[in-house]
Amino acid sequence: MVLEEKKHFLEDQFILYVRRIDPSALPKWGKMNAQQMVEHVSGFFKISTNRLKFPLVTPPELLPKYYAFLMSEKEFRENTKAPVLPEDPLPVRFGSMIDAIDDLEMQVNYFFEFFSGEPGKKTLHPAFGELNFGEWVQLHHKHVKHHLKQFGIEI
Repeated sequence: MVLEEKKHFLEDQFILYVRRIDPSALPKWGKMNAQQMVEHVSGFFKISTNRLKFPLVTPPELLPKYYAFLMSEKEFRENTKAPVLPEDPLPVRFGSMIDAIDDLEMQVNYFFEFFSGEPGKKTLHPAFGELNFGEWVQLHHKHVKHHLKQFGIEI
């Protein structure tokens, strides 16, 4: 899938898929429930727009290897844990799955606004380093595909 298709998916289709997830659905792997997953993905979009910041945790000599994975079509493995998150899922922040999805939709829309007209602008991902718009689209697509699959949705 080329970058434009991934961008289109994130912009126009992703939230429709998320809205299909039953809030009581059990994950195929991992500890997060459906709402925790939605809020986790929302936080991931906040990192890409500097609304949430973490320091770089990857040793500089490993960044080329991480970048090669990022730009590949290889999927995240089941139970891949983000290096800046605690062992157990964070408690939910919103009163309902609908509210969490609405927030996620706002974060996705803001992502596209944030980089609008400045595709070369870079923000820091704690594991992959400084990423521009295209690199973030690649990572967001890889990440959301992983979490949709976690709840039984294949794209």
